[in-house]
Amino acid sequence: MKAVVAAGALGLVLISAVPASAAGDDVLFAFTDPTISEASALTPLGKGLYATTNDSGDSGRVFTVDSSGDTVGVTHWAADPVDVEGLAPAGRNHVWVGDIGDNNGVWDSIRIAKVRVGRGERTVSPTVYELVYPDGPHNAESLLAHPDGRVFVATKDWGGGRLYAVPLHSSGRGLDPNGPNILKEVAPVIPMATDGAFFPDGKHLVVRGYYSATIYAWPSMDRVGSFRTPDQEQGEAIGVTSKGEVVVTSEGIRAEVIRVDPELVGDVLGDEPSPTADTAPVEAEPANKGDGADEGEGDGRSAGPIALVALAVAAYFIFRKRN
Repeated sequence: MKAVVAAGALGLVLISAVPASAAGDDVLFAFTDPTISEASALTPLGKGLYATTNDSGDSGRVFTVDSSGDTVGVTHWAADPVDVEGLAPAGRNHVWVGDIGDNNGVWDSIRIAKVRVGRGERTVSPTVYELVYPDGPHNAESLLAHPDGRVFVATKDWGGGRLYAVPLHSSGRGLDPNGPNILKEVAPVIPMATDGAFFPDGKHLVVRGYYSATIYAWPSMDRVGSFRTPDQEQGEAIGVTSKGEVVVTSEGIRAEVIRVDPELVGDVLGDEPSPTADTAPVEAEPANKGDGADEGEGDGRSAGPIALVALAVAAYFIFRKRN
């Protein structure tokens, strides 16, 4: 019964009234490679290329896909990851790979590594950095990187996820390869975060759940607003292009990569500065703002009580299955 009550609360969060999927959503392509079956991350690389990775159960590898959906490169990560759930940009021809999917919340630490990606096949042996949460283990699927290079992890928790900053080495040169590197709690984010990304202006980030995504201002972490993501089989991945366009994809064989209607994203940003503006990097200072309590912003619509309960219970079982 407690589980159902919890599911009801979660369901009310998940189905918060937000704008419906927009007619302006644009299918860019579908993955043609059937080995890309559980895409849990999506990072635009520029020049029409995208990086993606399967989650738990796959070997350590990152796929590079072109604008037609064809796999044009594979980077094999020589380390033995357990559950790679996140990718984040790491400079020209590189991404951060996050072995962060601790579904049972029992790991002593999580791991990230910077690997080269692009056209062609390669095997790499990168430095693997060990990260430790300051408040105990968490499940996470979201790895983000600010344009200034600092990396963040957003957790996927029942009571609402939180954003954690990857610390800099005491020398200021970066992560300590000898670890462990203690993560620093920054702010709440939407519950059940499945992926996230910064906009190129460095002043906004977007964090998605299964059904909607929320944009925050940075570094205040003030919640700007939410939009509903396109309906997909199990939408988990989100990325932002150098033009500030939001792209999403899903688990499943031959999943589509969809560009979210730019007007929908623009409506959420409102009078906020353009996410494509060229600005100086923002210093990653901790913030305490943002209630992290919902994924949606009401627009006057509501669902009937029976529908709410049904969807809430469904959300509970979906969450169990997806973990």
